[in-house]
Amino acid sequence: MDELVPVQKQKDGSVVVSGRDLHDFLDVKTKYADWFKRMSEYGFDENIDFAVFLKNEKDDTAFGGYRKITDHALTLDMAKEISMIQRTERGKQARQYFIEVEKRYKDKQQSQLPTSPTEMLKLAINSTLETADKVEALNTRMDEFEQNAPIDPGEYNYLSKRISSEVQNYVVSHHMILNQKQRSQLYKDVNRGVKEVTGVKTRSQLRKKDFDVVDRYLMNWTPSPATLMIIEKLSDEDKEQTLFL
Repeated sequence: MDELVPVQKQKDGSVVVSGRDLHDFLDVKTKYADWFKRMSEYGFDENIDFAVFLKNEKDDTAFGGYRKITDHALTLDMAKEISMIQRTERGKQARQYFIEVEKRYKDKQQSQLPTSPTEMLKLAINSTLETADKVEALNTRMDEFEQNAPIDPGEYNYLSKRISSEVQNYVVSHHMILNQKQRSQLYKDVNRGVKEVTGVKTRSQLRKKDFDVVDRYLMNWTPSPATLMIIEKLSDEDKEQTLFL
């Protein structure tokens, strides 16, 4: 069969036609951009019936001898309908040609189908494995998305209460009597530790993946020696102020 209009097979097995190649074969006098805009108004949708792409065209007046032009990859169905719309002899030829192209590729696909039980089993196994790989990849992306999502208000409130509870438990278990400044040092110590184990700057930046990390950290939290020294220093300052008064 003579190739009236070049066709190109895609990775998914479909066949596409260049809009500009079809425009040239149909010998349309209207500029391509105007013609295609009018053709696309017949109910064709981008990324379904056609895709837009850029290609190089020889042009001695352009820098480097080439210029970028817009073209469209048309499905065979769209190419057939556009050819029929032209109502010209070339339009009829193009439509019949695309019908033959479609039939040829379908026949080729049929001839490649498995015929023996062994081949059919291999095809089924490969298809199952490919599907499993795709599902696993999708699940992995979904897990990553969920883990990187911000913690919800309930989880945030839980961690806030945990921090308050751990501070209070430490104070009670060590029989400490602290003023507001001293107690605030304990909260600063906890929050500083949360930032260190998660890498966030503020608690509002915590993600789902950080929740268990923070929970474990709080379970084992004790104030640092530096924090305890500051608390002791504040206690001494209070005593000095009391004596002064």
